[in-house]
Amino acid sequence: MKFKSNKIEEQVADNGLLHRRIFLSNAGALLGAGASGILSGSIAHAQGAQSRPPWMRVPGKGVGGYGARARFEDHVQRSAGSAPGTTGAGASRTPLEHLEGIITPSSLHFERHHSGIPEIDPNEHRLLIHGLVERPLFFDMNSLTRYPMVSKIHFIECSGNSRVSGLIPEPVQQSCGVLHGLVSCSEWTGVPLSILLDEVGVDPDAGWILAEGSDSAAMSRSVPMSKAMDDAMIAIYQNGEKLRPDNGYPIRLFLPGYEGNTSVKWLRRIKVTAEPTMTKDETSKYTDLLDDGTSLMFTFPMEVKSVITSPSPGLDLEGPGLYEISGIAWSGGGRISKVEVSADGGLSWGEAELSAPVLDRALTRFRMAWQWNGAPAVIMSRAIDETGAIQPTRDSIIAAKGMKFAYHYNGIQAWGIDANGRAVNTYA
Repeated sequence: MKFKSNKIEEQVADNGLLHRRIFLSNAGALLGAGASGILSGSIAHAQGAQSRPPWMRVPGKGVGGYGARARFEDHVQRSAGSAPGTTGAGASRTPLEHLEGIITPSSLHFERHHSGIPEIDPNEHRLLIHGLVERPLFFDMNSLTRYPMVSKIHFIECSGNSRVSGLIPEPVQQSCGVLHGLVSCSEWTGVPLSILLDEVGVDPDAGWILAEGSDSAAMSRSVPMSKAMDDAMIAIYQNGEKLRPDNGYPIRLFLPGYEGNTSVKWLRRIKVTAEPTMTKDETSKYTDLLDDGTSLMFTFPMEVKSVITSPSPGLDLEGPGLYEISGIAWSGGGRISKVEVSADGGLSWGEAELSAPVLDRALTRFRMAWQWNGAPAVIMSRAIDETGAIQPTRDSIIAAKGMKFAYHYNGIQAWGIDANGRAVNTYA
């Protein structure tokens, strides 16, 4: 978003980064600087033959049973891809660069499937909890909805998100959503798993659970009992309505802050166990291979991360002037406490404004004022969470892990801005 201003405000970092509250403290001045042209254009238009546009001359269409967005927004789509040779497997990514705020529309929430989306009749679906318990029980949908429910706003992120933006030798030139769009944020409503585990009576020696889905791949993951008894949820609703099929209808496990594949969709079974089950989905996949041949397993929390969504590839700048740098930050470790922005490739940093609300393990919107002088620049952001964890650089991650790992990449994303205002993916 570009603004006009009659003066350059005090910089907080080099290459034109301005105080993070400029758009609040100087809103009147910023609007007033360009208001005369806007108003004169509006007056001229009002005096012309088109003073009443076509949509004011006839009644609009009637009410409908289910809402739809304006057809002028149909270009905002998820980007989709399938895994080679695997029927139904693949992912679609949220178009982060076209969204605002922190809540992802359910229709644009990212997808990740291992064998397609099953069509499940909720009247036939059952959740079994068994294993090291006193009373193995089945729960149907009617019985689940009789338990106390809670609502929480949290992000969910695929552990493979962003790896193409940092672990390929040459920067991949795609949009922000294609590179980083395996993350979304929703209001989730459901039954705390701890209530159901108390209902079945968990053996004191049980340290883990196995969660299994109803897709044809029977996607399954082991989860520590400590997490299951803490904030795990059997989610039934997303953003106020029942889960959509591509996000787990009729029920899914939801584990705030954990890698997305542990929040097993289409949940059919929870087995209480003493140790992790070592399923195919947590041995052949979702482990991080290191250069020395060893692998990291059960690295559940998604680490602190951020990305600038505007400007970003596909959202060109219109020429020198005052712009708002905007993006999102998140962390499986808790709330975001600070986001810093650089416009000189990381040589200097200024603190961005965090837009309320700033929630635990949710996307957080940040904003920064930037006076772009028209010269080539490299913009980037780094997030810090309430534990003090700082988003690392690409180089530091590769130095620690090498280039063979495929999950949990959270390196700083740099966008190069050329003299024409075009943004590209770059390694800085």
